[in-house]
Amino acid sequence: MAQVHVETWRETYRGLMPDELLDSPDMMGKRRRMWSSLITPENHPDHVSAIADQDGAIVGIALSGPSEAEDRPGDRQLFVLYAYAAVHGSGIGQQLLDAVVSPRERTSLWVADPNPRAQAFYRRNGFDFDGAVETDEYDGVRELRMVREPAEAQ
Repeated sequence: MAQVHVETWRETYRGLMPDELLDSPDMMGKRRRMWSSLITPENHPDHVSAIADQDGAIVGIALSGPSEAEDRPGDRQLFVLYAYAAVHGSGIGQQLLDAVVSPRERTSLWVADPNPRAQAFYRRNGFDFDGAVETDEYDGVRELRMVREPAEAQ
């Protein structure tokens, strides 16, 4: 999962994030520690993770959990949804999203700006921009928040 995370970040964010960050020798170790902690149920029992595989190789990852935003109490938040560019358009992203968030849950996420492909994917899945904008302190990427109300409220 860590390898997919690092490699898909490099595919997705090259040109948006500093190369020094994307190519950092400690990036893989950081992601391994992150995923090891997150997929240990006793550490994060309220998080849901999923992988997508093709022919036994992991080609996509997803993670959701309770929202970290003070103004979105009770929301689910999609933290991670990445798939290799080679499988874009195959339905894997949809399967991953569906595996970690329910349309019956109020859900938020942050999406890079610009990232028109991801933004269009989330719009097709009922997410809309709510006007919140931030610049990530870690990677310097400008992000827009998108939210989806529960299916029965739409």
